[in-house]
Amino acid sequence: MILGAIALLVVTLLGAPLFAVIGASAMLGFHREGVNLSVVAIEFFGLSETPVLVAIPLFTFAGFLLSEGHAPRRLLRLTQALVGWLPGGLAIICLVVCALLTAFTGASGVTIIALGAVLMPALTEAGYDERFNLGLITASGSLGLLFAPSLPLILYGVVAQAPIDEMFVAGLLPGTLMIALLSAYSLWRNRNVPRGPAVRSVSAVWGAIRNARWDLPLPFVVLGGIYSGYFAVSEAAAVTALYVVLVECVILREVPWRALPRIMRESTVLIGAILVILGVSLASTNYMIDAGVPQQMFALVSQYVSGPNTFLLVLLVFLLVLAAILDIFSATVLIVPLLLPVASQFGVDPVHLGIIFLAAMELGYLTPPHGLNLFIASHRFEKDITEIYWAAQPFLLVSLLAVIIIAFWPGLSLMLLHRG
Repeated sequence: MILGAIALLVVTLLGAPLFAVIGASAMLGFHREGVNLSVVAIEFFGLSETPVLVAIPLFTFAGFLLSEGHAPRRLLRLTQALVGWLPGGLAIICLVVCALLTAFTGASGVTIIALGAVLMPALTEAGYDERFNLGLITASGSLGLLFAPSLPLILYGVVAQAPIDEMFVAGLLPGTLMIALLSAYSLWRNRNVPRGPAVRSVSAVWGAIRNARWDLPLPFVVLGGIYSGYFAVSEAAAVTALYVVLVECVILREVPWRALPRIMRESTVLIGAILVILGVSLASTNYMIDAGVPQQMFALVSQYVSGPNTFLLVLLVFLLVLAAILDIFSATVLIVPLLLPVASQFGVDPVHLGIIFLAAMELGYLTPPHGLNLFIASHRFEKDITEIYWAAQPFLLVSLLAVIIIAFWPGLSLMLLHRG
């Protein structure tokens, strides 16, 4: 067993795929316990029978298709017509539009790449300084992860066996708080930047609404359909994907039919990697539960933690370190099953725990050495990564303040569920 652990460590350091390392560790553990190794394959089969899982590729495909068309530009024009007259209004527009696109694609990199070419020249022309612009776009790329139908929200619900519709509702106020604090910082930071034109005319606002008339129903299709009882989450995902295909390929014809196979392939590659990790992680989690790892963790934590608030403080520190070294999807399938039983012992609601977890992991996109947004923005804008890092620091600190508020104010996540 020791030799096996050493071998796993060596292949991990040599760059072996994460799913292979997790799967091998689970098989080693089961082999030591004398359990038939077919249990790993059984976990994959069980995963394939999870009804809500079909929502993940459908929502992601719809998001990729939206980013391929002109939907981001239409939303940009609409929000600019509504709040572009504010000092720092264009920065708020950037935050909102990026959050909406990330919520549908589930991938911050897509948002930075798709909107960077549009937003950077607009911000520069409006008088914002380059460092602020770089930090704003880099930080905005991961903002939508707390909003439906975000892929991390759905994945957490699957792993934690929490109702997906409750996760969608719970993320609304915390996600809004994060955008509000970043907007307040942007307004203060750009208080001396000349304002845009005064409030746009009714005709300009109406024109922007008409231009985005096919995009605006999407949130109502997703959230309205689920909470009215017309759709299950998987059905809402199917309807959303069909609606986006009809709008982009038939009505507006912004995306040619020949591009659909490529878009499907790109979105499926992202989802396939996540599902493989999820399958082997479920096997690894079952082994750790059988081995009593959560109980051992609780016993260890209880020696140093005396109550819920202390636990939340320790949890935040742990998650911030975790976010810096592991991506949000891997962390969700690996760590959440171990955290849940420990958190429940301290009276932390599983849904609230999910929002804390995702909000904290969101900061990992801006934190070295993992810092995916930092690398993507560095490549997209052809800037040194250290320049991107320092530009994003103020946004990281403001987001950290939001995460602390979210963690110690359970009602923010639970009040709309009538549990706060």
